[in-house]
Amino acid sequence: MTSRSITGWRAARLGDFLRARRGRLRPHDVGLEPGGRRKVTGLRREELALLAGLSTDYYQRMEQGREVRPSDDVLDALAGALGLDDEERRHLFALAHAARRPMPARVSRDAERVPDSTRRLLRVMDTPAVVLGRHLDLLDWNPMAEALLGDPTGYPPDRLNMLLLMFDDTFTGERSCPDWERQALDYIGMMRAAVATDPTHPRATAIVGELSIRSAEFRRLWARHDVRESVSGTKTFRVPEVGDIVLDWDTYPLPGNPGPVMLVFTAEPGSADADRLRLLAALRA
Repeated sequence: MTSRSITGWRAARLGDFLRARRGRLRPHDVGLEPGGRRKVTGLRREELALLAGLSTDYYQRMEQGREVRPSDDVLDALAGALGLDDEERRHLFALAHAARRPMPARVSRDAERVPDSTRRLLRVMDTPAVVLGRHLDLLDWNPMAEALLGDPTGYPPDRLNMLLLMFDDTFTGERSCPDWERQALDYIGMMRAAVATDPTHPRATAIVGELSIRSAEFRRLWARHDVRESVSGTKTFRVPEVGDIVLDWDTYPLPGNPGPVMLVFTAEPGSADADRLRLLAALRA
């Protein structure tokens, strides 16, 4: 891909993100009257341009990815008009800054490795933890994670990826969990952030390309253009041996730019969930 085509590709991604964020706003969200019949579910382009203090033509060229290179002041106005949170605002600036550059910034594509000190830390932790690469590849895990999630060693290395596993048809039954879509959106948001950093990385291209072809659910969620840098949340695990276990999960960045993250699951001390987690570990020992 030439530098010109990469710049155009990034400008198009900026336009896609703006269009998706505009589509989620409703007139009443920004103090506008809905008026008569509307052809769009979200704000019209001219409405958003007015809120941001831009001409409609200029904003339309941005959405269409027509090589417009907005200033930081324009980006700041757009972020305010769109009601972006801090992560979304950083993502908007990252996309726009990337589109301005005639050549892409150099990003390391060296094989990701887990430091020996991190591997030792995993082994002494008494709670489930895994290490995920920048594209959500499962790089390492501890025995508690294996007890909770199952033994992943039987999978081919290129299939050990959290997005590929979440959208694997063999696990369709697990999607009855009420928080499945929320966690899928978290992982997709993390992948979005990685793609913005290095849009032509072959691993990202392979994962997103495969899922876009075979999963209508993935296409629907990917089209939302949600972005996450690091996430936390709560997940319910349905484990036949001990029953449901509700765990909090958080991500912790590891050295590197971008680098892997450690995802750690914890239970409230003294809770029934902590007791079930210990029982599960004992049964799987």
